[in-house]
Amino acid sequence: MRVATDIGGTFTDLVYIDETGKIGVAKSHTTPPNFEHGVLNVIKESGIDTKLLDTFIHGTTVIINALTERKGVKTGLITTKGFRDVLEIARGNRPDLFNIQYKKPTPFVPRYLRKEIEERLNYKGEIIEKLNVDRLKEIIEYFKSENVEAIAVSYLHSYSNPVHEIETVKYIKEVWPEVAVTASHEVTREWREYERTSTAVLNSYVKPIASTYIDRLEKELSKIEKDSNKYIMQSNGGTTTFEQSKQTPINMVESGPVAGIYGAAILGKILGEENIIAFDIGGTTAKCSLIDGGDVKVTTEYNIERNERSAGYPIKVPVVDIVEIGNGGGSIAWIDDGGSLRVGPQSSGALPGPVAYGKGGTEPTTTDANLVVGRLSPKNFDNDVDMEKVKEVIAEKIANKFEVSVDEAALGIIRIANSNMLNALKLISVRKGYDPREFTLVSFGGGGSMHAPALAKELGVRKVIVPVASSVFSAWGMLMTDLRHDYIQTFIRRVDDIDYEEFNKLLVQQEIKAISQYEDEGVEKDRVLFTRYVDLRYIGQEHTVKVPVPNGVVTKDTMADVIKKFHDTHEQLYTFKLEDSPTEIVNVHLIALGSVQKPELSKMEHNGLSLQDALKEVRPVLYEDHGWIDTKVFDRSKLNTDAIIEGPAIIEESSASTVVYPDQSVTVDIYGNLIIKTGV
Repeated sequence: MRVATDIGGTFTDLVYIDETGKIGVAKSHTTPPNFEHGVLNVIKESGIDTKLLDTFIHGTTVIINALTERKGVKTGLITTKGFRDVLEIARGNRPDLFNIQYKKPTPFVPRYLRKEIEERLNYKGEIIEKLNVDRLKEIIEYFKSENVEAIAVSYLHSYSNPVHEIETVKYIKEVWPEVAVTASHEVTREWREYERTSTAVLNSYVKPIASTYIDRLEKELSKIEKDSNKYIMQSNGGTTTFEQSKQTPINMVESGPVAGIYGAAILGKILGEENIIAFDIGGTTAKCSLIDGGDVKVTTEYNIERNERSAGYPIKVPVVDIVEIGNGGGSIAWIDDGGSLRVGPQSSGALPGPVAYGKGGTEPTTTDANLVVGRLSPKNFDNDVDMEKVKEVIAEKIANKFEVSVDEAALGIIRIANSNMLNALKLISVRKGYDPREFTLVSFGGGGSMHAPALAKELGVRKVIVPVASSVFSAWGMLMTDLRHDYIQTFIRRVDDIDYEEFNKLLVQQEIKAISQYEDEGVEKDRVLFTRYVDLRYIGQEHTVKVPVPNGVVTKDTMADVIKKFHDTHEQLYTFKLEDSPTEIVNVHLIALGSVQKPELSKMEHNGLSLQDALKEVRPVLYEDHGWIDTKVFDRSKLNTDAIIEGPAIIEESSASTVVYPDQSVTVDIYGNLIIKTGV
């Protein structure tokens, strides 16, 4: 049996697949700050026999929470003399350009804990000045006196040659083995001094937190099972071992969300849909990503807390290219100072949650609004819903202020939430040169199927897929992932002057390193698969475009094909190409996958029930542009593959509801996925 658990802002999800291909799911409330309790609770609730557990995969929000809530440890930074303030200086391309009172984000390491040391390499990695070990001793003693718990080491040009960082880390571990330490080359071998330093600092900042959490989780799991392979989901769409995740926890910053994106790509391949827009609505956020030709896009241009007012903090590790907004089932509806209705980014979270949860929530949320308009049923909650209380809160906080009915206010909340989500979907599609009409929307998460059909109509998407176990689909995605490590090396060379012997040597070195790391993790060489890319740009440009490179020896003819692909991709992304301009390699990127055996999806068996047998009730539902319509409500678990449902309709399951509009229809495929088609 393979089991995956995913900690969300509101719920902790579990999915398991046994050797017959049978899928089982469970859901339990997230338990901050002791998240491992929620994991144990959902395992217990699932009723699985833990003695059958072969593989355990975990996705967690612990890292992103520690960063955004500033709950990491006191961290010091050691850097090259003259570069103490690189975190403070940051970048000049601030987002809030015309705000003369703009302030840069406060560094995670205050200036008094940022220390300089004499050492210097040039851009080729050649030593200009040796490391001053005597100065290093002084810095360590100072950090001890300041009760520092973690140290980041980031030297100039160490991406090219990490010799001084290695020497520094070795010394620190000898004289102070208790302190957590991160050298920048351990988390990224890309250039960009500020971004690399920021990544090293944030990794150190959360390293003790991650170690403590993973150790606690492993201890709790050992009480119920001992022999399973245990993996953690990474932000690059692959998994890694518990032990490796404690060394570079920053790779888990988007641990949970990316699993659903990867799962959507896998599901798309199974169903013959290569062009996918993956759309995940949870309790706190909505997340989306575009998958072109089955390819999940990964970037190292990731920032936390970046918005229209703040530059945020860069993290230069591979992260699935994802757009995330603060709109989910628990997002709070409120009125701003200008008198406009807003939804999110504030969330009611797991506690107290929406008013409907009956745990003390006093603010109207998207979930409460969907209850009022009939899209959710009070009967489908695991608690008694006080509908009068829900309506009273929406009336007091929203409806009365606009002098509208509670129904109109609730529909307004849903419209605003949909508008926010639509903007996010456009960011990853229309604004990047893709036509949404050529893509299929795969919607998941607790709220995905409730909002996706409306968004598909707005976006022009003709087909929506609501997977089996859609509310816990991110956990399902983890079950389908391979182990993954990314090796990125800055290698700045003009293509027309490239030394192919040097270039191929670097590629081989990356592959040898990957095989060695996997051997340490118990993965045989014949299970390691390689995919290679280069980041290319025109001479004089700032941005790069990632282009695949075939495996094997790279020749001049091979590179000519790569350059042609670069021109075409550049034109798609930026609307132009400069075929006569010289090009330049910036980074070489190797993806090494350690393949694991994946479960086969089981096909549905006809349960002998008719569509009428699946009908639960008929209830009034409020639709945009249509008003209240008596709508048939079906039990998803009783639908068969021959089911054809014409909208309007509601299809309910234990932790999600699918809203089908009047001009849409639904069928069920052989695996039990809902296929919604819309007449756009």
